[in-house]
Amino acid sequence: MTAFDLPESPEHGGRLQAAIQRWGIPREQWLDLSTGINPVPWPVPAIPPEVWQRLPEPDDGLEEIIRCWAGAPERASCLPVAGSQAAIMALPSVRTRAHGVGRVAVPVPGYREHGHAWRRAGFEVVAIPEQATEQDDLTWLDSVDVVVWIQPNNPTGQLVDPARLLLWHQRLQARGGWLVLDQAFVEGEPGFGLEPWAGARGLILLRSLGKFFGLAGMRAGAVLASPELTRALALELGPWTVSGPARYLMARALADRAWQVEARGRLQTSRLRMDGLLRKSGMPAATGTLLFRTIHHEKAAQIADELARRAILVRWFDEPSALRFGLPPDEPGWQRLEGALSELTYLIDHPHPG
Repeated sequence: MTAFDLPESPEHGGRLQAAIQRWGIPREQWLDLSTGINPVPWPVPAIPPEVWQRLPEPDDGLEEIIRCWAGAPERASCLPVAGSQAAIMALPSVRTRAHGVGRVAVPVPGYREHGHAWRRAGFEVVAIPEQATEQDDLTWLDSVDVVVWIQPNNPTGQLVDPARLLLWHQRLQARGGWLVLDQAFVEGEPGFGLEPWAGARGLILLRSLGKFFGLAGMRAGAVLASPELTRALALELGPWTVSGPARYLMARALADRAWQVEARGRLQTSRLRMDGLLRKSGMPAATGTLLFRTIHHEKAAQIADELARRAILVRWFDEPSALRFGLPPDEPGWQRLEGALSELTYLIDHPHPG
């Protein structure tokens, strides 16, 4: 494993305002497919006025609602957080207070905020070995103190067998190490989360309401871990990390099982439609999650620019060269994307010059 540099400010999808300024196209004309967020969000109800007038109440039952929704055992402690990003930023400090700095392995490619947070806290950040997700040799774990895995990975969609992840956890925990599992996109992948083992020492699960529920602006998520870990994290974050209105909406969204079932079915249909559309346009086979599809193409940057000229925003990655497509929100959006891709066959079908 080798250490690597990370940008000071990792870029994210959803940079629509920057695209508006670059291309000079009004906001209302854009089809924004740059983020992996449900384009048909959970319908947010009106919030009673008194919710805005009181401080957030930690005994409102939200923790138990989250635990039941996630399928975690009673031994698991649950801490609501202002999106999983809040936990990603705070966990390095919690680790430092208990164990000092050390070495952390993260997936590359993957959500860069993980490595960025650990590196800023003084940890050495290395890439998880390329074959580690498939091989039985676990000796690589002996040289790191924390492993972060994204299940499924963003942007590749790669999944690791839960049995292998449990072996990673056992090996790390034997030395006081941590396995941090970011499950922001786990909906749609039944059986691949580690919630049944939540609460075990050294196992930290991150969940988000921003992706599947389509509520990124609410900044709502949860950490499932041992009571000792969540107490330390709560002290690090301080009081009222999640607003009262956000807690009110989290409880109701997580309890709305009928909407969740309908949303999964709709998103599965959209995922298959996107795969078919990309294949029809001449793209390589897609990977990804329930909420986005990723294709590797050596002319990804040019394709992204040509789509942007047509007011369609997708996420471009340079290492490796790839495009990530979110899901259109409606039929006109699907038709726009299909039409635009059909105009780019000269780029898509002929990746090599000449």
